[in-house]
Amino acid sequence: MRAALSPWEGIRTECRVISALMLRETITRYGRHDVGVLWLLFEPMLFTTGVIALWDLVFPHAPTSIPMVGIAITGYSCILLWRNTVGHSTHSIRPNTALLYHRPVRPIDCLLARVGLEVIGATASFAILTFFFAFIEVIPWPEDLMPVIVGWLLMCWWAMAMAMILCSAAERSEFAGRIWNIVSYLLMPVSGAAYMVYWLPPSYREWALLIPMVHGTELIRLGFFGNTVPTFGNPYYFACSNLVATLLGLAMMRDISSKVQASW
Repeated sequence: MRAALSPWEGIRTECRVISALMLRETITRYGRHDVGVLWLLFEPMLFTTGVIALWDLVFPHAPTSIPMVGIAITGYSCILLWRNTVGHSTHSIRPNTALLYHRPVRPIDCLLARVGLEVIGATASFAILTFFFAFIEVIPWPEDLMPVIVGWLLMCWWAMAMAMILCSAAERSEFAGRIWNIVSYLLMPVSGAAYMVYWLPPSYREWALLIPMVHGTELIRLGFFGNTVPTFGNPYYFACSNLVATLLGLAMMRDISSKVQASW
């Protein structure tokens, strides 16, 4: 009888499985020709650059001394992170059910592989655009990287938790899988990407701060702009929201995984 794996060996096996699935997903999605895997980076960069150009043309200056380019980079990069991660992960189990023939592969591994790809692409795009625009002095260099890193990691956590919830719901209902595009468009204006909380009237700020993504964006802008503008990001509230969403997502994934594996 095969001996049980130690926790460390289990983690190593899980990392190898997810890495292999990410490589397979990359080749399946982008192919081996032209720029291939670099589209994982170019796609979010092109989207963000287009939005930056549009926002800078329509709104040359934000209602503060900071340039609108800084608002666009910090805001739209966050949108691409959670929107693309959830959108591409919603149908990550059903097309990969044949892979469950391999014992180390579980349904949640297929999900995490897609989440990992989207996070890598969005993170690289955000870092490169920040470096480029700061280097040509369109925006200032971030004043403090710690809030930027904390806010970005919390946003990645939020994207993963929501991906688990939506993926599980999509396996139960086709309607749940299709409605995300509508929901994500409705969330974009209130997610804190195109505004800062302190621009809002005081009576609306409390409502805006109930939205978890707003805290991630505010934390990132705290790191970028420091005390130049007031920010209201609360990492503890965002972390608690992520924890609740993660526990719900894991419970839903466990239920749907048992059904998928039983049917397989």
